[in-house]
Amino acid sequence: MYKIIQKRKIFYTISIALVSVSLIGWFLWGLKYGIDFTGGSLMDVSYSQARPDMDQLKNSFKDLGVEPVIVQPSGDKDYIFRFKDVPEAKHQEILQAISQIKIENVSDNKLTENKFESIGPSLGKELKSKAFQAIIIVLIFIVLYIAYAFRKVSKPVESWKYGVAAIIALTHDIIIVTGVFVFLGKFMGVEVDSLFVTALLTILGFSVHDTIVTFDRLRENLFKSRTFENFEEIINISINQTMIRSINTSLTTFLALLAILLFGGESTRYLALALSIGIIIGTYSSIFVASPLLLLFNKKR
Repeated sequence: MYKIIQKRKIFYTISIALVSVSLIGWFLWGLKYGIDFTGGSLMDVSYSQARPDMDQLKNSFKDLGVEPVIVQPSGDKDYIFRFKDVPEAKHQEILQAISQIKIENVSDNKLTENKFESIGPSLGKELKSKAFQAIIIVLIFIVLYIAYAFRKVSKPVESWKYGVAAIIALTHDIIIVTGVFVFLGKFMGVEVDSLFVTALLTILGFSVHDTIVTFDRLRENLFKSRTFENFEEIINISINQTMIRSINTSLTTFLALLAILLFGGESTRYLALALSIGIIIGTYSSIFVASPLLLLFNKKR
């Protein structure tokens, strides 16, 4: 049997270090928000034969007096352009200009516009506000649900403290995943959009599921024990009984996400990356953070 609870200080140190680095990066640089949050225009185009190189595109935009924020290759023949703001008249000029770019030894290279969308700054701010509200509401309901589900458990730790332990673990997960994207945004220019919020909410659900499984086994073992003097050992036994199940469940999900990350399209790449990181961190917190917090609460009494 693994002595997880007995080595809890090591895991606390790892978690505190990761959370601290994430928060420092967040306060120094913040997230790099995409047009979903800041407002702007996004255009996705495909070439039938071959796409032009970056220099040719830059020259076309320069002639039009337009400077895209990001020019992102996608697949073999596609480009994704992000602009601060492009009115419809300028949008048509851009399409006309990039469709006429000549490529050596390539003829009949037709341009197809797959998507064009514009988001105003006010809508972006509203989306950002609602994203934070959604996360807060989810956390509140998780506390209420866990407190209700464990209402018959009052010793040695009150039922509502199970909810608090779960929320601390979930906050730990969200901060670390967000911290990773802060550093990706700073050093690799990775932007976060509405799919990132979807990933965070999914991570919350997945992580709390693992935590509740461990808590439920702890509840069963407490009823069987009828004594709380060896609470530390009961927690350790419960974690060991559910740990392999949690790891196997997370591993199968991670492998599916890894396939999307490696072979999926550009639009889903960072969604899969956020979910993959979240599943790893969520499994870690369910085993090494949430349950040991119950022992800490008990000793604080």
